[in-house]
Amino acid sequence: MAWDIEWAGERASEAMRFLAEHYPESAASPELHPHQDAAHDAAVAEDEGRYLEALRGYMRAGWDAALRVRKGAA
Repeated sequence: MAWDIEWAGERASEAMRFLAEHYPESAASPELHPHQDAAHDAAVAEDEGRYLEALRGYMRAGWDAALRVRKGAA
């Protein structure tokens, strides 16, 4: 099965949109970078499972970063 670039772009857009809508504090977090790199590496390897796992890690890292910001503001 060939790698579907459109599908991959849609999944990445969904992950970024989710964080932007629910956890905007995490937008510039450097903690997201390793997950972005992992998603890129998985896309280059055309590995759907690794790609989705990297996007899940991206969203978890964004959630964690936002919670730290929110706790610091309290």
